This record gives sequence, structure tokens and C-alpha cells, in this order.
Amino acid sequence: MDREEISRRAHADHPIAAPLDDDAVRGLLERALPRADGRVLDLGCGGGEWLLRALTARPELRGEGVDLSERALEDARRAARRLGVEDRLVLHREDAAGFTAPHAFDLVLCVGATHAFGGLPATLAAARRHLAPGGRVLVGEGFWEREPAAEAVALLGDLDDLPSTLDRVAADGWTPVHGHVSTRRELDDYEWAWTGSLASWALDHPGHPDSTEALATATAHRDEWLRVYRDAFGFVCLVLRPTTP
Repeated sequence: MDREEISRRAHADHPIAAPLDDDAVRGLLERALPRADGRVLDLGCGGGEWLLRALTARPELRGEGVDLSERALEDARRAARRLGVEDRLVLHREDAAGFTAPHAFDLVLCVGATHAFGGLPATLAAARRHLAPGGRVLVGEGFWEREPAAEAVALLGDLDDLPSTLDRVAADGWTPVHGHVSTRRELDDYEWAWTGSLASWALDHPGHPDSTEALATATAHRDEWLRVYRDAFGFVCLVLRPTTP
């Protein structure tokens, strides 16, 4: 089972691929999309869950998503047809870092996918290139709530703490106009869903050739979460506007 399929199975019960509950997602989109119409772009959209929720809530909105995974994009297409928003959604299979469009966007999203650009500063630089005047960026990034163990850094990267993350955003020419720090419940719910969905799939398909690997992956991930990074990792979503035009 490749990493993409593991992630697909693991997110079956938590389609937002980040530690956010439905109320948090809805609130962030409301703050990031003050207009009922306009265009939204999701860089690293995966199965398009953010776009689907935005388009469903705002019948005049148009959305575009960029991802390398054809399987994830096909999932997004099927969901868009089911929800009746396929005529307002365009999906691109390509590297988000190199994506170009003939028009600008009122909102650029990148939640939990900054690794595709090599980190937060490069993600914000890419988002700025796509942003229409008066537009906003919604970005989600991990941070260390307290000093991490070396094993945690090896797993999740050399993240900043929350104040340093905000300092970096400001130094890059952005002003936060809203934000959401994931609660302990949101963080734990996400990990339980990730490990539980994957483990349940394995137990439901004992004869599948990937079953043993899937169960081992879920068990290893749960162990890393509980023993290595649970007490140190945090996640923040920020709605940003350029500080200067």
C-alpha cells in the first residue's frame, strides 16, 4: 500500500486533512470569504474538501484546486457531482508550486500542505502570486507548543513555536486578520480518526494483501503520536492579508 492510499484510507472518517472540526472549518471560511462570489484556489487540495464546503455554502463562488494525486482529484470530482457544484469547480493535476492561472483569486488556501512548497515562507510567496487585490490567504501550519524531543523533530520537522510563526508571517509582509489554534480535542480527534479509520479498514478486509501493512502502519502511527509528539505539537490556521498592497 503506497503512502497516497494509506492517507486516503486514513482520512475516510475525517476528510479535512488537518486537526480541525466542522465548526472551525466553517468559521475560517466565513472569515476568509467575506464576499458571496469571487474565486477561491486551493493549493494542494487533495480530495477538495475545503473547496466543496465553500462552494456548497456560496452558490456564486467559483473554485479551483491543484494537486498531484489523480485519485484524490477523482474523489473530488465525484463529490462535486454528488453535491451539484461540479460546474463551478476546476481541478488541475500538477505541482502546486509551479501552478499558474490566467486570473487572480480572492482567496488562496493551503492548509496542511506547506511541505509541497518547502515550508511556510515559500507557500506564502506562491499564494501572493495568485492573490487578487483585496484578497486573503488561509494557511494552516504546525508549530511546537513546547520544546519537542529530537524524535518529534525527526518525524514532523524543525517547526517554530507559535509566536515565532507569527513573527515569520509578519516579516514576510502579511497581517493576520483571524486565526484558529486547534484545541486538544481537535488534535486528538484527528489522530484517533486517522489511526482508527486505517485500522478499521484493515480489520474489515483481512484477506486483502495490504491488510497487514495497513494495520501495522496504524499501530506505528498511534504509538508515535502518543509517545513522541502528542504533548508538543500544535496546529494553527491563519487568515492573512497583505500588509501593504
